[in-house]
Amino acid sequence: MDQGDRKDHLPTTEAAVTALRAIAAESGREIEVTHDIGADQTSRRSAAGFGVTADPDGSLPHEAYAEFGGLPRVSVRLYPDDDALITVEGIAFHDVPRDDVPAFLRSVLGGLAHVRSRRFPPAAWLVVPLPGDRTYKEYLTVASLTPWLSGRTR
Repeated sequence: MDQGDRKDHLPTTEAAVTALRAIAAESGREIEVTHDIGADQTSRRSAAGFGVTADPDGSLPHEAYAEFGGLPRVSVRLYPDDDALITVEGIAFHDVPRDDVPAFLRSVLGGLAHVRSRRFPPAAWLVVPLPGDRTYKEYLTVASLTPWLSGRTR
């Protein structure tokens, strides 16, 4: 099966981090990963009381933040709730399912992501195509156009 057609199943945050490290190696990029483990450490568990580290079901929530070196600037925050926040050149893609993260990153790092624009009314979107005719799109402002984004305008 071609890597671009592969649908990765990532049941845990650690499995997703392992996939991110593999993608960094494939693309020749450095990666820096930090981990937050426990309900008192993860960003979506701010209501956890002092000293409470486990969820009500007894599990330890695990969140990770990964930052890739080079251009485009890419970071990924993996949440314990099976989703991620991916930021590409300052453009945030919220609620990306964890299983879509590898395909999303391969698209961005492989040069498939592009900026679609129109002249009137002026507007632009960062478009990240995924296998199976799926895409993620986020609106861009003129101020958010970096040199990397400008170079990918269609």
